[in-house]
Amino acid sequence: MILGRTMLAASVAIAVALALPALQLRAQPKPDLPKPDPLKPEMIENCPGLIARNAPRVMPASLKADEVRINYVGHSTFMIESPRGMKIATDYNDYVKPRVLPDIVTMNHAHSTHYTDNPEPGIKHVLRGWGSSPDRPARHDVNAGDVRVRNVPTNIRSYMSGGTERHGNSIFIFEIANLCIAHLGHLHHTLNQQQLNELGRVDVVMVPVDGGATLDHDGMIEVLQALKAPLLLPMHFFSTYSLRGFLDRLREKSFEVEFHDTGLTVVSKTTLPAKPTMRVLPGRSF
Repeated sequence: MILGRTMLAASVAIAVALALPALQLRAQPKPDLPKPDPLKPEMIENCPGLIARNAPRVMPASLKADEVRINYVGHSTFMIESPRGMKIATDYNDYVKPRVLPDIVTMNHAHSTHYTDNPEPGIKHVLRGWGSSPDRPARHDVNAGDVRVRNVPTNIRSYMSGGTERHGNSIFIFEIANLCIAHLGHLHHTLNQQQLNELGRVDVVMVPVDGGATLDHDGMIEVLQALKAPLLLPMHFFSTYSLRGFLDRLREKSFEVEFHDTGLTVVSKTTLPAKPTMRVLPGRSF
């Protein structure tokens, strides 16, 4: 009975997300931030405040000092593991969970499949991507072991009212082993220059590709072109149809696409693709 109610709740959450009234989200208002530079937004050269510059003294034998393990759990959840064994779960929720208890979890609250009100007590750092009010956005800058986690707030559309919820989402940035990894969360609009400057130049981007509940495909590709990250990992797709539609659009823009047999990949600064590449990892689309 409990399992039935859980599955029903998950189905309802997805139905709500897919039935949102206005699926073309590029017109979603952007945060009330200083007027961006008139030049086309582009990333600054380096990831600001990068901390993991030195090799850790103690690390698992399975990872080298400059490597990060990324496992696609499903939906918008990835498990990220640092050389020293710090474990991070993105968009942590009650429906799609990693098998191992994370040290750090990040969450967004566009829908219940992106957060939980009851995280396990053993999780050391619970980072919510929304603040106490629209005027008080979430601001995180956490150092734990060989990991630094920070965020850049963005707006979302309220699925209850259809209006704008200011600072309801966060792009979380994970600085690990000289890599800068960004998780776009439930992104509903393109990014202005100030947000791009806060992000800095990133190496890996976890990007929602549903094309409806989040940003439309053209808008999301515009974001990726501004970020200029070498490696892209897709998430938040509800069918192979929506995924392949996004991949076709990427190919038209000269992005590379590759498929992995497993949901796990190990990345390092020296092994990043020379050309922007979408690496598709199998996982639970919801």
